[in-house]
Amino acid sequence: MKKKYFKIPVYIYFILVTLVIISLFPREGKFRYSFLEGRPWQYGLLTAPFDFPIYKTDAELKSEQDTLINSFQPYFQSDNEMASEQIERFEKDFERSFFWHDTAYKKYVKTTLSEIYKRGIVSVEDAHFLDNNHYRDYMVVQDNVAIPHPVSELFTIKSAYSYFMDKCPHNLSVDILRSFNLNDYLQDNVKYDEATTEKVKQDMIQRIAPSNGMIQAGEKIIDRGEIVGKGTYEILRSLKQIYEKQAGTVNRQTGLLTGTFLLIGGLMACFFFYFYYLRKKIYHQRKDIVFMLSMVVLFTVLTELCTTYGFFSIYIIPYTIIPIVIRTFFDSRTAQMTHWIVILICAMMTPLPFEFILLQAIVCMVAMYVLKDLTQRSELIKCAIYIFAAYILVYVGLLLFQDGDFSKIDWLMLLYFGINFLFVMFTYPFIYIIEKVFSYISNVTLVELSDINLPILRKLSETCPGTFQHSLQVSMLGAAAATKVGANPQLIRTGALYHDLGKMLNPNYFVENKMAGTNPHENLSFEQSARIITSHVPEGVKIAEKNQIPEAIIKFIKTHHGKGKAKFFYNSFRNQFPDAVIDELAFSYSGNNPDTKETAILMMADSVEAASRSLTDYTEEAIRNLVNRIIDSQIADGLMSEAPLTFQHITTIKSVFVERLLSVYHSRISYPELEKR
Repeated sequence: MKKKYFKIPVYIYFILVTLVIISLFPREGKFRYSFLEGRPWQYGLLTAPFDFPIYKTDAELKSEQDTLINSFQPYFQSDNEMASEQIERFEKDFERSFFWHDTAYKKYVKTTLSEIYKRGIVSVEDAHFLDNNHYRDYMVVQDNVAIPHPVSELFTIKSAYSYFMDKCPHNLSVDILRSFNLNDYLQDNVKYDEATTEKVKQDMIQRIAPSNGMIQAGEKIIDRGEIVGKGTYEILRSLKQIYEKQAGTVNRQTGLLTGTFLLIGGLMACFFFYFYYLRKKIYHQRKDIVFMLSMVVLFTVLTELCTTYGFFSIYIIPYTIIPIVIRTFFDSRTAQMTHWIVILICAMMTPLPFEFILLQAIVCMVAMYVLKDLTQRSELIKCAIYIFAAYILVYVGLLLFQDGDFSKIDWLMLLYFGINFLFVMFTYPFIYIIEKVFSYISNVTLVELSDINLPILRKLSETCPGTFQHSLQVSMLGAAAATKVGANPQLIRTGALYHDLGKMLNPNYFVENKMAGTNPHENLSFEQSARIITSHVPEGVKIAEKNQIPEAIIKFIKTHHGKGKAKFFYNSFRNQFPDAVIDELAFSYSGNNPDTKETAILMMADSVEAASRSLTDYTEEAIRNLVNRIIDSQIADGLMSEAPLTFQHITTIKSVFVERLLSVYHSRISYPELEKR
């Protein structure tokens, strides 16, 4: 059954999830009331079935847009470096070609150029644009602040040249000034920024509130016999407009369903192609795809329960758990992409999608920036506090932006944010559940597994003290190299501690644990010794599985020797029996070659650290030769053929190993003995 599951094409999962999400979208009935302004209400008590805004009329919105556009000022880009560049050009030309003239000309030209560029030079086209639209000011963005400047101060190249001549002091000759070819130093440094202008204009238009307030769910609208006044009429008109958008005739229902399918299908298609083109590794892991889609469905269901049935406020739902959890197991870009997909889908269910998207987007960014790596509970607590503060600040900012009145703050929202804060604190157990269900491993678990006081590691240190010290040194080498080549240092550090667990079965047969004066391999053939040595890989896997070590760590046990050979006994056999037929399998490890940066680095660190103990000369040259020989031999044997490492990575790893080994084996001074008097 499991085999068939993995043969299901990935796009089928996305199609199924799309259909599930579409089925969750609410479909309200048709608005069944008729009303006219100034006439009595003919029906019974009407209360708001849900939160909804009181929409402005098209005429009101058009009037506000026209007012906004009339007061709008265009945006220009100012090149602040051009003045100094042109002045410097003039100085060089003056010293080279006009040096016999009085330096007063040089001073006047420099001062005037500085003044002209400070006021700004625009092209003729931009000057006509400003003049035709009767703009009095234009905006220039400096340090993320838009600063207005008067249009009247701007020059064109022609007017700037005339300004030079008209302002010429009496003690200077205009003819001499003309000989300087001042037009060569005049260029437009203020240019119309159409993209920014349109963007700001559209942003300002979009900021126009489409409504004149909100009606809360359960609030009374009108009762039987009451006159439909202007305010009540606007409320009823808005409610009818919402109903007509959501439902209506068969054609409208079909259109509603089609629009929902196009939007949700489009978002899910974007999600699919993100993995297909940008995250191939995740795309080919069905469990990873199932996990991502499960997060989308889970939060969509919670949002649907909130908006349709009103079980709780939507701001209680901890959407920030999505980027936190996914960032724990994957990369930040995937976490943000998944969060955006969820937020955009859920926004279509909420009554105020713009506010919802803005709030969740900002809070998501805060969570991503604050919690870069989840390894301690204190980091999660700090992140939850920042999220809580961000919710409050953005909510208050939105409220003041829209209404400008502190008295309209809904203090119940602070309670919702507080409950959200508590849910974020439960991310730790949620991560644990995900690890068990999807066989993932987080940095939290890696840190816990790195505790040398754990029973399995304590047993290793007692049974195989030499192996344990070797593992510590390998973890140090591997983690240092991982940091330099963009691998996960915590994963290597933990994997290194467990990679030689299998040596606990026959500790004395490994040189680092051998007692002085004894050699258990003396009475064994080369094949027998090799089998004992190579068996520590499958035995280590058995020990790890028995102790419920995660698969990600067991992978280091399987790959730290790859498909290589026990070279000591293999070479010894070949040297002693050069003409004999050799059984290659008897000297070979039964593991897999490394296929990740982390497992490849561990293989290199393991061999280099073990070989470094045989050195008699710990000079930099000797250590570098050793490192190069070991790693080049592994590459030549094909052990790194599946590892995603470049030549640059290999060179960096070698340098790190040499540097670290030199620090371990550096020479120490000998302390003088105390002379007896």
